Amino acid sequence: MKIAVLIARILLGLIFTVFGLNTFFHFLPMQLPPGDAGTLMGIMFKYGWFTFIGILYVIAGVLLLIGRYIGVALTILGPIIVIILLYHITMDPKDIGPGLFAALLEIFLIYAHWHHFDDVWLSGKNPSTGV
Repeated sequence: MKIAVLIARILLGLIFTVFGLNTFFHFLPMQLPPGDAGTLMGIMFKYGWFTFIGILYVIAGVLLLIGRYIGVALTILGPIIVIILLYHITMDPKDIGPGLFAALLEIFLIYAHWHHFDDVWLSGKNPSTGV
């Protein structure tokens, strides 16, 4: 289990670090998709949303790669992965594979690092009784 968690953490960290850095350095050529999806992405580029999202990608990815503050990294990536999935479900369903892969890695890592979320889960409860 430890090796699977390590592999999942490094894979998810690499995915988000590489794509986050690509936001700034453009080493992976990408074209805007046609239709409404391209319009949405064009607006997001124009107003700097992708810069902010790229910063979050890099922060979370690096935290996963170094193995520190994993709960924070997973918390940052959770909503981002939901938005990625919603984008693909509604606008570009044929390319949902990588998003599903990232979501599965995220869910597996949340399960494996559930102890990082104890304070959130137990807020307002007595830790000894769970009530």
